[in-house]
Amino acid sequence: MRAWQSQAHVRHYCKYHVVFVPKYRRKSIYGALRKDLGGILRELCRQQGVELVEGNAMQDHIHMLLMCRSTVWRTP
Repeated sequence: MRAWQSQAHVRHYCKYHVVFVPKYRRKSIYGALRKDLGGILRELCRQQGVELVEGNAMQDHIHMLLMCRSTVWRTP
């Protein structure tokens, strides 16, 4: 069952599947970079207000499932 998010006048379920792939799919992610990339991506998500639901690092790419809050646009 989906976990709907709600705000004052909005109910939403907003998840994005993001894949990072280095140029020419170089197999350098899985080594020493893997631990560093995890911390960097978690910090970037925290700064942007995005929840990192799940993440997997493969040899040549990274899968991330991100959940964000919808913003209510108000005209001045």
